[in-house]
Amino acid sequence: MNIIVTESYEASAAYVANMISELINRKPDCKLGLATGGTPVPIYKNLIEMNRAGKVDFSRVRTVNLDEYCGLTGDHDQSYRYFMDTNLFNHVNIDKANTFVASGIGDPAANAAQLDAKAAEGGYADLQLLGIGNNGHIAFNEAGDKLIAESHIEQLTESTIKANARFFEKESDVPTTAITMGMRSILAASCVVLVATGAAKTEAIRQLICDGAVTTHNPSTFLKLHQNSYVVIDRTLAEAAGYKG
Repeated sequence: MNIIVTESYEASAAYVANMISELINRKPDCKLGLATGGTPVPIYKNLIEMNRAGKVDFSRVRTVNLDEYCGLTGDHDQSYRYFMDTNLFNHVNIDKANTFVASGIGDPAANAAQLDAKAAEGGYADLQLLGIGNNGHIAFNEAGDKLIAESHIEQLTESTIKANARFFEKESDVPTTAITMGMRSILAASCVVLVATGAAKTEAIRQLICDGAVTTHNPSTFLKLHQNSYVVIDRTLAEAAGYKG
């Protein structure tokens, strides 16, 4: 596992955006696994600026997103399809037919199976972007006694609902279930890049980068098993987590 410590979260976002742009320039038809939430927004802003400056071309890029809330249509302003459109896809020259975000409505089992198939279609992601939850969850694979390999419907924990409540009018509006990519598809990516910032992530990051344990009670620790994984954090978070590297 490669641990990258930057001077600020802005520097982390620029570092990861450069990783993605270099991949696209090297392999124009690459497949990206994408994430949502507050963490990747500045990464996507950097990529938009690069695209507008002619430094990166998304015209042949394919993408698959990690997850989607159950019960939200793609045009709901808190759905992850809406998030991706407004934070990246609408602003770069990507063909939306080459982008996939799971459906949050309809048959949940069928939607999960479709996400699993799309994750594998044409090969798994060349680069999978990840954030991390306060409890160490990646995508919506929640901390607990077990993890599920396949894409599935996950019951969201109270801590995840509280963390995501800031995006909704009130906490009771946050969906309690979500469709998520399973651990198998995430770990099958050629390269996995986890980005984190903020004091709330300190303990999860400490467990990820400062000891050797791999545990379902912090799903991010499974990245220790991946041969080409990166953890990109700012110095403030690294010091809070006790990282000495």
